[in-house]
Amino acid sequence: MNMSVSSIVSKDGKREIYVLFTEGERNAEGRLSDYKMISSRGFTREENDMLEAYMRREKDRILQMAKSVNVMDAFLNG
Repeated sequence: MNMSVSSIVSKDGKREIYVLFTEGERNAEGRLSDYKMISSRGFTREENDMLEAYMRREKDRILQMAKSVNVMDAFLNG
């Protein structure tokens, strides 16, 4: 499974980080602020629960990853 992390984005005055999990044709996107999956295609409810638990457990590491995302580099070299 692969995981991608967004940069820190502002939405409705709140800072958000989005986490994308992909495995083959399956994908799920979560929001770090509330550890919830906001979209999922191909993952079971139990798998989504595990991804939410993973985000909660690894929140500090995911936050550090988001802080290191350079949006321009990702855009130009993506």
